[in-house]
Amino acid sequence: MTKQEPGWELYRSFLAVLREGSLSAAGRALGLTQPSVGRHVEELERALGATLFTRSPQGLTPTETALELRAHAEVMAAAAAALLRAASGPADEVAGSVRVTASVVVGVEVLPPILAAFRRDHPKVAIELSLSNETEDLLRRDADIAVRMVRPTQGALVARHLGVIALGLHAHRRYLETHGTPASWDDLANHSLIGFDTETAVIRSLRARGRYFGREHFAFRADSDVAQLAAIRAGFGIGICQVGLGRRDPDLVHLLPGTLGFDLDTWLVMHPDLKSSRRVRLLYDHLALGLADYIRNGQ
Repeated sequence: MTKQEPGWELYRSFLAVLREGSLSAAGRALGLTQPSVGRHVEELERALGATLFTRSPQGLTPTETALELRAHAEVMAAAAAALLRAASGPADEVAGSVRVTASVVVGVEVLPPILAAFRRDHPKVAIELSLSNETEDLLRRDADIAVRMVRPTQGALVARHLGVIALGLHAHRRYLETHGTPASWDDLANHSLIGFDTETAVIRSLRARGRYFGREHFAFRADSDVAQLAAIRAGFGIGICQVGLGRRDPDLVHLLPGTLGFDLDTWLVMHPDLKSSRRVRLLYDHLALGLADYIRNGQ
């Protein structure tokens, strides 16, 4: 007798346990009971003839087999989500769901008004916004459209270069009134600086240009760009933010313009299979215009 192929619901529960770390947390994430998730995992183990988790009083630990299966389960999850989006509306109509991914700062600070304008014109389109500083895989259909700060390396994707987002040192006027305005890069050593907790590509680029401050120089340390921006706006000290965002706030002052020497190359990327989807194509073109306008105003 042919062994029955495990259903997607078993892999979905398996993946949820991997992501959440326990049966109870996976159940909450999926809207299932803990026993149901446990049964799914056991059923999948029987179907595959392999142990996926070792059980102990401390909880569940994934086996090597489980870790090897994770990438395949992630692909299945992305495909299932893409299938639901594709089925959410006819390809030739402006209705249904579109998933957009972007960096956290761009997604929080830049995209909302652009997306709101699109929604006013196309009220039947639902937007799913995934925020991450990691590059999601569009070929795997983790998202339909991506705003990326690096040139796409997957040649099969539809990509449009939108320009360069300028970065600069900024501080709140309240901070400068109390501590003074730095006149040179060297003066920054006497100020309260806002920066990273762990080294990033931006920091490595600054080091290569001789504009380097190490972690020990920062009075406020956070790997979240949004947290750094909030600290700048609160008057904590001097930090880096997009020049376009700084210009929106009359209380933020762009310091030492032209000395930072680091900008963000900006691309808009789309899965090639979605060119025939009217709602995706319209949103892609709308984002391209809105982001290009934001970039021009930030120069």
